[in-house]
This record gives sequence, structure tokens and C-alpha cells, in this order.
Amino acid sequence: MADKGGDSSEEEDPTITEDLVVTKYKMAGDMANRVLQKIIESAIPGATVCALCQLGDGLIKEETSKVFKKGKDMKKGVAFPTCISLNHCVCHYSPLLSEMDIPLQDGDLVKIDLGVHIDGFIAVVGHTIVVGASKDNKVTGRKADVIQAAYLASKLAERLVKDGNENYTVTDQIQKVAEAFHCKPVEGMLSHQLKRNIIDGEKAIIQNPTDQQRKDHGKCEFSVHEVYAVDILVSTGEGKTKEKDVRTTVYKKTDNTYSLKMKASRAFFSDVCNRFSSMPFALRSFEDEKKAKMGVVECVKHGLLEPFNVLWEKEGEYVAQFKFTLLLMPNGPSRITEGPFDPEIIQSEYSIQDEEIKEILATSSRKNQKKKKKKPLDKASDAEAVDTKKDTSED
Repeated sequence: MADKGGDSSEEEDPTITEDLVVTKYKMAGDMANRVLQKIIESAIPGATVCALCQLGDGLIKEETSKVFKKGKDMKKGVAFPTCISLNHCVCHYSPLLSEMDIPLQDGDLVKIDLGVHIDGFIAVVGHTIVVGASKDNKVTGRKADVIQAAYLASKLAERLVKDGNENYTVTDQIQKVAEAFHCKPVEGMLSHQLKRNIIDGEKAIIQNPTDQQRKDHGKCEFSVHEVYAVDILVSTGEGKTKEKDVRTTVYKKTDNTYSLKMKASRAFFSDVCNRFSSMPFALRSFEDEKKAKMGVVECVKHGLLEPFNVLWEKEGEYVAQFKFTLLLMPNGPSRITEGPFDPEIIQSEYSIQDEEIKEILATSSRKNQKKKKKKPLDKASDAEAVDTKKDTSED
């Protein structure tokens, strides 16, 4: 039966061996899914990137404030600030209120990335949409290729990240899926194990690694009762990222120590420690942006904060993302975050031909779903989605 504790261990953090911990993960996952859905509904032509980021963070705070009200000391809220990255922007774009805002335009490829935590148990989600897309206005061309590649790679990873499998099996199969759509996984991107208050645990899956990255990131095996944030990013280009002259606004506290010299830096860092602890945060969430921009400089210089830099592909290319949280339960992996995906809207001219990958996609990712009815959009299996070609042109 359920472990009645969940708050009993200071020396060792509780894991998903405890029912209460699973409940907290699933609550955070449900909230992340609801917030994502509301952002998708608001992502219409004219809506701005900053407004959508504010909407996401505000909804996360609102949702998490409704639960565990009696646990006054329990921390909950944003586990990863809402980022809205358009077209060839790869990730981590979460602008300040004082910066020039970017309105969405019809046809923009939009990546939405966010995270929620309850009591330090983190659920993240990432999703890709195209503004204005519908069954009457399908996504075609390279946008369709990259979205379909990233989506199917995420469904494949959902089945491969399981007890006993190795991280590089996932790396290699993601590569094959991307190549089937004439795309490339974004080089060096990591999917991390999640632990309580830790968004970047030691076990990781790397995408499209260079020889050096392969040496740096050793093999590891997934085990039951672990939790993973699986983050798939695929590009129509070379998959190589670069930084531009765009302000970094997302940071995370490290375990390093240093005596800050500037008063502004000390006040800022104290605020970070009190409000966010080890969770990533956006500078936008500080009342005085000017002081936050001043304070963050010394903190980063001396390694107290780790930046999540805004990364870019070449202009004219597209990058798609699908990120989800996976609990490795004894009866199989349990996916707790996912956005709405309608394969009928995406019309790529390519499909997966590899029989091994088709076979994996045709299997169920969960052993414990016998009694659950499939939702309407899930009725077409992922194996069927593999073969969606351009011949579905019924208007």
C-alpha cells in the first residue's frame, strides 16, 4: 500500500518507490499539460512571445498554489520558466519585459518549453506547433518533415527509455528517425535523469554527439524507479547550434560558493536562493529587472549561477522539439507529460522505412494500460503515423 510518509527522509530523498511521490509527479505533470494547452490556445497571430512566457509562468504559479495548502514549508511552482523559441531559434528564449517583444505570425514554428514542480518533484514538457495550422491548412515542406521526425523520435524514445536499456541505444535510434526525414538531431543536446530538486541528474542521453562528446558522456543503463526528462530536438539543417547577440535570461543556481563583492549581487543572489533554490528561473520574474541584470553578472562570473544560453540554428532552417517526463515504474514506463498532436495536420513527404524502428513504434510503451480506453487522437497508432505520406490530400 501507499507509504504514508514522503516527508520522512532528510538524509535520503524519497523516490517513486513511494506512492505519495508518484502522486506529486503526476500532479505536476497534469498541471504542466494544462498550462501547455492554454499556451497553445493563446498562440495565435499577433500574440507576443513575452506575453506567452508570462502567461505560462503565471498559470504554473496559479495551478501549484491550489495544492498542498497546509504544507506551508513545501516549495512548489516553476521548475523551468516558460520559453517560446520560434523557427530557427533552438531553445531557452524567454525575453525580459523591457526587451522588444516579438509577435507570432501565421506559419511560425513555435516551440513551447516549461516545467512544474511540487515539493521538488519535477515534470517538464516541450511541444511544437505551427501558428494557424489546421486540417484545412496543413503543415507541409520542411516544417512538416522536422516536426514529424521529432515527434516520432520522441515516441520511439518513450519506448526505449526503460529498465535495462542503455542510453546510447536511444541516441542511435533517434539519429535514424531524423535521417529518415532528411533532418538531424541537434548536436550535443542532453536528456537528463530527474531527481528531487535536480533537473539535470547524472544519467543522461545525448543527441548526435561529436567524437569528443561521446567520450565525455559514458554509457549508462536505465533502472526501474528512475525518472527522466526526455528532450528531443531535431533540425532541418546541420544540427549545429551557436549563440547570437541575444541576452541570456534563464539561469540555475550551482553548488559553488563565493563571497560576492557587490551589494546588488548579494541581494539578487539571496533572492534567488530564497525563491528558486536549485530550480531554473527567468530574470523576468524579478520585480526590478535592472537590478537583476546587474546582480546576475557577478554571480555568473564566479560560477554561482549556470546560464541557459539562447541557441540558434542557421537562419532559414527549422527546429522542432518534443519533451516529456517519464517515470520508470515496475510495470513499465509511465509518461506523465504530453501535448496534443494531430498527425492529420502534418503532411511530410517522407516516412520511416526501417523495419526495426517500425516494430518498436508498433509496440505499446506501457504494460499497464490494458483497461484504459484510447483517446480519439491516440486511436491511430504511432506505427500508422510512421506511414503518413503526401497522398492524404483530402480537403
